[in-house]
Amino acid sequence: MPIQVLLVDDSPVVLTILKRLLDSTSEIEVAGTARTAREALALIPRLQPQVICTDLKMPGMDGLDFIREVMANDPRPILVLSASVQPRDTENVFRLLAAGAVDVLPKPIVNGTADLMTIKQELITKIKVLAGVAVFKLHRRSSPQLTERSIDLPSVSPSRFSQLDLKFSQSEIDRIEIVGIGASTGGPQALRSILSEFPENFPVPAICVQHISSGFLAGLIQWLSAECLLPVSMATSGEVLQPGRVYFPPENRHLEVTSSGRAICSLEPPYLGHRPSVTVTFNSIAKAYGKKAIGVLLTGMGKDGAAGMQAISQSGGITIAQDEATCAVFGMPKEAIKLGAVRHILPIQTIGNVINRSILSL
Repeated sequence: MPIQVLLVDDSPVVLTILKRLLDSTSEIEVAGTARTAREALALIPRLQPQVICTDLKMPGMDGLDFIREVMANDPRPILVLSASVQPRDTENVFRLLAAGAVDVLPKPIVNGTADLMTIKQELITKIKVLAGVAVFKLHRRSSPQLTERSIDLPSVSPSRFSQLDLKFSQSEIDRIEIVGIGASTGGPQALRSILSEFPENFPVPAICVQHISSGFLAGLIQWLSAECLLPVSMATSGEVLQPGRVYFPPENRHLEVTSSGRAICSLEPPYLGHRPSVTVTFNSIAKAYGKKAIGVLLTGMGKDGAAGMQAISQSGGITIAQDEATCAVFGMPKEAIKLGAVRHILPIQTIGNVINRSILSL
């Protein structure tokens, strides 16, 4: 049965374009369209869409209030379509993600030069991913149940699931010199959860790799900067990574780090279709820092990051994966677990604190 999608945009032209793009595949069906948030809210109980694609700015109820309303009463995966990739507007996009939306994508530009074929493929791919995403009501305390089928994973000890049971030796605490974090679908919210836990005296640099649509990285950085105590920025090739700072690779660049702590930003070929790639960054961390590193793999579709986690693990570093219950998509962490590359499997709300304890003797 085709994935049922509800399109919400105040522009009839944009709705027509989006419908035409989605009608090109038999795997997706546009169940309905709405030009206002209130119209969409009235349609949801009847149409029961599996995915909602919504504009950021609409007359009357805006995108933020719309998403809050959906996630509080009838939660389902939401893809935000934004016409602007200016930092101020994309920062607002990430506020929508914080309210419960799962992903973001530039929407087709009317009378513009946007590559509609590229947008079509990315839109179709994201909708397919979101159709299997776990969503739950805001403020609900119980863990969500994923709709995708679980697989048999290597057995893990209970201590891997409880931050209260985690113990780090003093030698481990003293030796950590870098933290690497990788994420994809659902990652911005997960990154905020972790990075907002880091104190101002965080003693090592943190490198974050987030798969994200072109044009939205600056807004992600600006949003995280406002949510965290540490400075967040794009790395520049050749700079020495500083303690107490968070770095992202520039758009469409891999980010590697040398043993002297210098960043290398490159246009080397994509890994598993990704540039930047989590595995490329993690491999360089493993090579440069070995047992002095922490690798963290968060929610996301696919296998990027799994081999990199294995490299960090085999080098003696600490590896942490987000658990299935709190992942939007339990793909990347699952692949790392299957490789036996994960030391601790934790819910997202505990990971920041565990990292602090592994570095700060808390």
